[in-house]
Amino acid sequence: MSQKQTEELINHPIIRNLARLFDAAGFELYLVGGSVRDALLGRESDDFDFATSATPEQTLAVVRGFADDIWQIGMDFGTIGLAKARSKLEITTFREERYLEESRHPEVSFAAAIETDLSRRDFTINAMAIKLPEGAFIDPFGGLTDLASNRLRTPISPEQSFTDDPLRILRAFRFTAMLGMKPDNGTVEAIIKYGQRLEIVSRERVRDELSKLLTSPAPGRAIVGMVNTGLAAHFLPELAEMARLRDPANRHKDVLKHTVMVVDNVEATLVLRLAALLHDVGKSKTKTEGPDGIHFFHHEVVGAKMARKRLKALRFPTKTIDEITALIESHMRFHTYRLGWSDKAVRKYVREIGPGRLPGLGKLVRADCTTQNDLLAKKYGRLLDELEKRIDKLEAAEESAKIRPPLDGNEIMEFLELKPGPKVGKVLNMLLEARLDDRIRTKQEAYEMTRAWAKKHLDTNPKP
Repeated sequence: MSQKQTEELINHPIIRNLARLFDAAGFELYLVGGSVRDALLGRESDDFDFATSATPEQTLAVVRGFADDIWQIGMDFGTIGLAKARSKLEITTFREERYLEESRHPEVSFAAAIETDLSRRDFTINAMAIKLPEGAFIDPFGGLTDLASNRLRTPISPEQSFTDDPLRILRAFRFTAMLGMKPDNGTVEAIIKYGQRLEIVSRERVRDELSKLLTSPAPGRAIVGMVNTGLAAHFLPELAEMARLRDPANRHKDVLKHTVMVVDNVEATLVLRLAALLHDVGKSKTKTEGPDGIHFFHHEVVGAKMARKRLKALRFPTKTIDEITALIESHMRFHTYRLGWSDKAVRKYVREIGPGRLPGLGKLVRADCTTQNDLLAKKYGRLLDELEKRIDKLEAAEESAKIRPPLDGNEIMEFLELKPGPKVGKVLNMLLEARLDDRIRTKQEAYEMTRAWAKKHLDTNPKP
């Protein structure tokens, strides 16, 4: 680390003032982990992680009066969180943690020295520290060299590290996606050997780590790495099925390769990245072969159901699951547009997808199309542009999603002297279709259409 980088960190007003407080109280304080790593990479951050010789109770006593807000949710694990100005700080007592053989939660014990704390961190690039307030750089495991070499290693043996906390196995691929790090041979061998231990980690922790991985700059290479090492089988087994499946519609050798390109191409939001990851998951269940070739009929419908089941198992929120599965189920709808859609069909598309989901669906479809050959990608791009312009034009004239039949259910029941039931629903649907097709607009026109329907289906002739 350069002297300039060290000075910038230790002279940050929040870090400098916090260091003085701990020094005055007689406790050691170190800036650690991602804060140090990111500074070395020139990445700015307002989140800082610290390690201290103070117990959590002693830390609380030190920061009271300094912090704008304090939270103690991680206190049992030695961590006190606090907010200061616009920054978020976490201060953790020197510790080590490990999983018991069948435990889903780590067992934490406090350590006596910073070197022990650093040795139990996930990777050498996160096992560097700066002692405060003087600014001495501490790197007992060669993290700086590994960071410069894009090499991912554990401070202690990977076998021991992954036994202590199996989530580190998945985290290795997050750093592959986020920073372009490449696990060394020993780390890869340990991932293959100990990957099954990920199953003892709570699904919530796996979900959170996967979310960080997918919203990183280049998740595709990490996805391939998880499949190749067998790790994905322990929380996303569908990916291995995709790797074994050939898709003749693409020039890529398998569905997984196509999928990772879609993931890398789509905007880095969690909903879109998960939708991209699982958009073709239903192909493994819908593959058919016939005289005219291989097909995956309705794979989007089957895939949406499969995605819902998997995302529920990973404890994603219901609202997030609903958004993702809606995109998956709808992602093939656009492909019939090249056959020609009437204005009615465009309005129906907007209504059924929902205006709130249309931008995301467009981004997913564009990412899916760009994995094709250049000519086909340009063709689909032009069609998408045309469809979006038509939607904008129609929406400017009338908001399609808000279109309703001119009559409501009560008016239909009163007019036809009907009780609530399927016949009322049929009339409502008929009137809605006519309204979407711009064949009726007024109540009078709707009553006339209802009268004609009743004469045919109810053998009655309602009076005006």
